[in-house]
Amino acid sequence: MKALTLLATVALAACSGPAPDTSSDGNMTSVGSVERKATAPAPRDYAGRWVGVEGMVLDIAHAGAPGHYDLTMQWDLDHKGNFDGTANGRSITFIRNDIPETLRPTDGDATGLKYLAGKTDCLTVKPGEGYCRDGLSR
Repeated sequence: MKALTLLATVALAACSGPAPDTSSDGNMTSVGSVERKATAPAPRDYAGRWVGVEGMVLDIAHAGAPGHYDLTMQWDLDHKGNFDGTANGRSITFIRNDIPETLRPTDGDATGLKYLAGKTDCLTVKPGEGYCRDGLSR
């Protein structure tokens, strides 16, 4: 009988999984479960001058509130303007000519512009429109 009890105990122990994780990096809710806090990557500081090709340039300045930027851009030979930018994760969104646009962190190869190929710290709006910080390359 002892052997049967021992065998049943070993069998039950083998079927059970590891103990549940009871550590917490969040807050307890009213029902006792844990709300996990997502840790977002630290936002980058995009303020400064970013240079494209053929006269394209992007100047980014901090606006009054955190996560808001003043964008001054020359995006081709004939068009320039000032826009309000808003941080959205690691990107900056803005409205240009009634079209929502996004500056995304990339490298020079992702801009699609031969002159920027090999650069490592760039912002791209779309293929053919990108800006990189001077002096940063592979």
